[in-house]
Amino acid sequence: MYRIFCESYYNYLKNFENKEAKDEYRYKIAGVFELIANPQRFYEEKSKNSDAYQNLCDLLHYMKENIHRYPKFKAFLWTLESRQIEPVYFGKTPQNVLVDQAKLANMFLNLMYWE
Repeated sequence: MYRIFCESYYNYLKNFENKEAKDEYRYKIAGVFELIANPQRFYEEKSKNSDAYQNLCDLLHYMKENIHRYPKFKAFLWTLESRQIEPVYFGKTPQNVLVDQAKLANMFLNLMYWE
């Protein structure tokens, strides 16, 4: 499931290869997934307690709280926890962003961007 997520994330990013597209909301909200796809970067951001790290943790917490809406999150969160990427609630990410990020993550897990 982790591999599917990461490959789907990178396939999704292909939609934003030109410079103008990188200013789009859909591209910006997906940036948090880089920390999932690149565990080394996750650990670096965690050690800095950066905004990116806190945003990801808020998202993972939101995902955990909404497993009933997105059942695939349960197995996915388990794969992340095995990599020491765990949900922590910081409360810094706006609810509407969390909802959109969760929908995007669900699309990755449902193979919407699988090639």
